[in-house]
Amino acid sequence: MLQPLVTVLKKNAHLFHPVVPISKPQERLVALDFSESNTQLTQELLENIDLLEAWVQAQIKSHNAAFGIGGYAELRKVYDRSSLFSDPEGGEPRRLHLGVDIWGPAGTQVFAPLGGMVHSFAFNDRIGDYGATIILLHQLEGIPFYTLYGHLSVRDLAIAEGQYINRGEVFAHFGVPEENGHWPPHLHFQVIADMQEHQGDYPGVCRFSEREAYLSNCPDPELILQLQSCVAS
Repeated sequence: MLQPLVTVLKKNAHLFHPVVPISKPQERLVALDFSESNTQLTQELLENIDLLEAWVQAQIKSHNAAFGIGGYAELRKVYDRSSLFSDPEGGEPRRLHLGVDIWGPAGTQVFAPLGGMVHSFAFNDRIGDYGATIILLHQLEGIPFYTLYGHLSVRDLAIAEGQYINRGEVFAHFGVPEENGHWPPHLHFQVIADMQEHQGDYPGVCRFSEREAYLSNCPDPELILQLQSCVAS
């Protein structure tokens, strides 16, 4: 399922508009680690949104970066902060991240990387969830695919299914914690080959045991973002 999409995304890489306002290569990004190996992620920090937001901002500032970035296929400790990712029967929790997070100021503009229609949208208002969410449907060389934008501002949901969004159009903004699922401001960007009948939502985190199935449906967003060259070493 995935290889034709990956091939067409690579072939058309020159077409994609930046998803966030960054001047390459003048501005830098810093990779943020939310895995078990990051000993700075104490339980106190994970349970306090103000402390977590301050930590994210400090990482960006200390590296003189425009945004923080990362997370694709990362096995994350940060989901310990919400029961949303736990199995109520005590089974395997969801911890593997399926998109890329771009961390920055609330209100940061989000641009459409290429033209597409609004597939669906929703306010997924649970602690740890996406908050305001928009999903766009695109087509390249006859291959349909979707891009998901999570943790947005609620005001961005004043749209309609089927509405066309132009390449480079500002259609969303980073939301504040009260509207973005109670996270520090950031964008969750995910590429999806098959929505599998989901509307306004699609898992952004899966169980590690399910990684093959989910990663085969959600290719690396870097194929569109093309931001790794800006990440500080």
